[in-house]
Amino acid sequence: MECQNYGLTRSVERENLNLNPLQRGGVLSAAAREALYDFGDGYSVCDYCAGRLDEIAKPSIGGFLEDLAKFINVDAVRTVHGAREGKFAIMHALCDKGDTIVVDGNAHYTTHLAAERNSLNMVEIPNNGGPEFEITPEKYREVLENAIDEKGEIKLALLTHVDGNYGNLTDAKKIGKICQDAGVPLVLNCAYSMGRLPIDAKELNVDFVVGSGHKSMAASGPIGVLGMKEEWADKLLERSSRHQKKEIEMLGCTSRGAPVATLMASLPHLVERVSKWDDEVQKARNFVEQMEEIDGVVQVGMRPTNHDLVRFETPFFHEIAQNHPRRGFFLYEELKKRKIVGIKRGQTEWFKCSAYGMTKEQVDYIADSFKDIAEKALD
Repeated sequence: MECQNYGLTRSVERENLNLNPLQRGGVLSAAAREALYDFGDGYSVCDYCAGRLDEIAKPSIGGFLEDLAKFINVDAVRTVHGAREGKFAIMHALCDKGDTIVVDGNAHYTTHLAAERNSLNMVEIPNNGGPEFEITPEKYREVLENAIDEKGEIKLALLTHVDGNYGNLTDAKKIGKICQDAGVPLVLNCAYSMGRLPIDAKELNVDFVVGSGHKSMAASGPIGVLGMKEEWADKLLERSSRHQKKEIEMLGCTSRGAPVATLMASLPHLVERVSKWDDEVQKARNFVEQMEEIDGVVQVGMRPTNHDLVRFETPFFHEIAQNHPRRGFFLYEELKKRKIVGIKRGQTEWFKCSAYGMTKEQVDYIADSFKDIAEKALD
């Protein structure tokens, strides 16, 4: 059999400034790149496994999980294959088919899929519409209380800490208290926050947190984090009756090899970088300020932004595209000439981006590049 060339080369990070919000927080630390080489083989962390991944001492996965639990302030933590798998496991352990849960209107599609796969009914808390698209504590309380009155019991509530459309940082602490007072356990989806900004699950009044190693925690992935209060550990970490060491919801073992090794290697880097979160927010606000100097470019979502992911409405660039020989591809191509990538091909009416981890000089260069493209289009 003769196989094709699959194009397995990538130089995006080495040769360009990548604005893709999905990838900014997943850029590997130097230590993680070394671990990727050493632990690239499929079951490479399992050389000394006695049946429980979380108890492996060499490399010290057990020690890593202890440190990870402290990092996000939970009583128990496991790695999973992604934030979506964490959400699914929680729903599967706590809910029965046909139960009702509440989810926020800015939830990631994987929240919906996890609920559908568990045959659950969803009640949605709407955002407040444009231009903020905010999930407010007041609306969350109203919808939750109405759902309890109507359904009698709500098994679970979910809140997206930072959504992937607008970069809105929700008031998880207030909403956590609302759910706590209502007796409804709350899952906080931290796919865009854990590893970027400080997370203290107990301070935020949440029962569960899920995170994404490959999206925000400088890991190669796919890998996620599932943290919980002690009161839920027996349910989530219940053991098999036939295979005594294996945890059912984890299907025995979760991440092996490069995903968990790179996350382990990056943890010290994450501890250090979340302490600089205020600098990242200020950088994002400065970037918004510069971009809005271009006529018709406006940031949507909560203002001022409290996250590195920002979304811009860009009717100016869209209008140019209507009469440009390359149509919607012109913006992507003009940015690519300037070694800037991450804005989708053909997208001119709006886009979302992130400069997380970049220097001030790089961010200024990106903003100046957008201005230059706009000015040349007017000539």
